[in-house]
Amino acid sequence: MDDKALAAIAFELYALPFEEFVAARTAAAKAAAGSGKELPAAVKALPKPSAAAWAVNMLAIHEPGVLAQLSELGQRMRSAHASLDAAALRELARERRRLLGTAVDTARSLAERQGRSISATIAADVERTLQAMTADEGATAAVQSGLLVQALSADGVDTVDLDGAVAVPGAVPAPRATTQGRLIQPPSTVPEKEEERTTAEPSTRKPADQPRLKAVRETPRPASPSALEKASAALGEAKAAEEESARLAADRQRQLADTEAEVADLTRETRELRDRLKAAEEQLECARKNLGTAAAEARQAARAADKARRSAMLAQERVLRVGDTRD
Repeated sequence: MDDKALAAIAFELYALPFEEFVAARTAAAKAAAGSGKELPAAVKALPKPSAAAWAVNMLAIHEPGVLAQLSELGQRMRSAHASLDAAALRELARERRRLLGTAVDTARSLAERQGRSISATIAADVERTLQAMTADEGATAAVQSGLLVQALSADGVDTVDLDGAVAVPGAVPAPRATTQGRLIQPPSTVPEKEEERTTAEPSTRKPADQPRLKAVRETPRPASPSALEKASAALGEAKAAEEESARLAADRQRQLADTEAEVADLTRETRELRDRLKAAEEQLECARKNLGTAAAEARQAARAADKARRSAMLAQERVLRVGDTRD
């Protein structure tokens, strides 16, 4: 199967409005029928994104600069974490809160322009996904791909679980592996035989190499962070996490209050509607009774009118007979 063709189709599908995805996927699978059986089947298997993932994809497609800011912030946060810079971590955590708020508002506006509103729950999933991209380079690549199918989350310890998170994983560039914010050096490219010869024959090293080797050995290694520095960094991270948790708790409390108010309004409206329905049913029953009475009275009046009409006809006939007798 042509992976590039699948990726091209996927990029088009995941850029569509949320409600149009399923119909467009079906049409795309039919259009790919001439390319064999594998491509149409792969297109049909593309999962519909969750509402939060779709909103994040809209950011990646229409406002990539917003995600670029979060990506750059994530790099700075990982560097600060690697250097145990507690003050920098606290400042970066505040900056992240600001950028996340802006990004969620932008995603909400984009979704509304696409004809779909974003609830508080979906907005929270969008925020967690964007926060995850600041913690993990793999999550950054997944979010910026525009092919996200489910929301992401990060616990701050393990890498973000991206299993099944992207529609076409092969279309997302793999990030370079890092350890505590530093790039891992690639494996040695020295041929195996040359390495064995270097190990087995140390005495054959050229004299010219000795001063450089000596200089390298005598270069002082960076001092390991002291216990106080490590504790300060841990304290900075803990305070940043505390501030973040407090903010999230306040947000959830506001959402709870808004939801409770909405439930109260709907309950009151439901009660009013039930009262109105009950009153309408009583009026309907009364109207039905009145209708029965009116119908009976109408029938009685019709019979009376018919009887009067017959009486009038008989009286007229008598008048005519009396007149004929006089003549």
